[in-house]
Amino acid sequence: MTTSMLRRLRTRVIEYVQEPTAAGQIRRRVLFHVPLPILLLGPLALMVDGRWSAPGWTILLSVSVAVGALLLAYFAQPTPLPAGVSPETSVRRSLYRFRQISTVRIGLAMTPIVMGAAASITGDGLFPYVAALLLSWPQLLLALPGYFTVSRARRAMEAWGAKAYLWAALAQPARVEWPLITWWLDWRRARLAGKEAATSTGDTDRTGRTEKDDKETVEEDPAIPGVPPRLAPPRPHTPVEAVVPGFTSGSRSITAKSGPNSTQPLQLQLLRLRSNTRPKTRSRRDEQRQKAKN
Repeated sequence: MTTSMLRRLRTRVIEYVQEPTAAGQIRRRVLFHVPLPILLLGPLALMVDGRWSAPGWTILLSVSVAVGALLLAYFAQPTPLPAGVSPETSVRRSLYRFRQISTVRIGLAMTPIVMGAAASITGDGLFPYVAALLLSWPQLLLALPGYFTVSRARRAMEAWGAKAYLWAALAQPARVEWPLITWWLDWRRARLAGKEAATSTGDTDRTGRTEKDDKETVEEDPAIPGVPPRLAPPRPHTPVEAVVPGFTSGSRSITAKSGPNSTQPLQLQLLRLRSNTRPKTRSRRDEQRQKAKN
């Protein structure tokens, strides 16, 4: 019996906190700031050595700031909507104004915490901070989108005669996200996705280069007909025209050049072509002898 009740209570709390609506998004922002003063209490106690007593002016300073922020958060309301706006515009502007006032109330609740911590460090005691802490938590309750808070904000928006559809605006679907935590998780996912994309692209390029090299290795150039391997040009294949001037590869061009009835081997034709294309130069000594005879 007790276990089932606890399970139902846990399920309701989770659904209340993780509600995927605009109201749930504002609620998560408020709940994110609730444990922050408790987390600051531990380091502050270590700094003042666990002492509670502090000078009176530090306590008065922190309490006065906390009371002023509490009164300001209670009486501060959203600005009224202009008269004659359409329902769609009213929904959008109402939600925007309510988010603004919720952010202001969260900031007003954190102001006494900072002032109380400074007063505690100055007075060397925890009492100023605890007093500011007890007065700042109610301001966080005022920032929650409850019935009392939403009703007062809606009446303030309708002060100039416009209809504020605030409840409809708060019921709009929204992403379930937490301050800072969701941003960090999104940044981490994007970074991991970028690394995976870069790795997959590099693997694809490496695979493509390997396949290309294998293809170039497998696909050998056709051998020159009639030329032994020791006289063949090295790989990658060098055209015969670049080695022997006036020679074109293939049996047809050689046959056409030497005649249709030529039966000479290709090696002999190759040597004759090289001997015919070799320039004939006279040495300098022969020229001098010819001049002496003359």
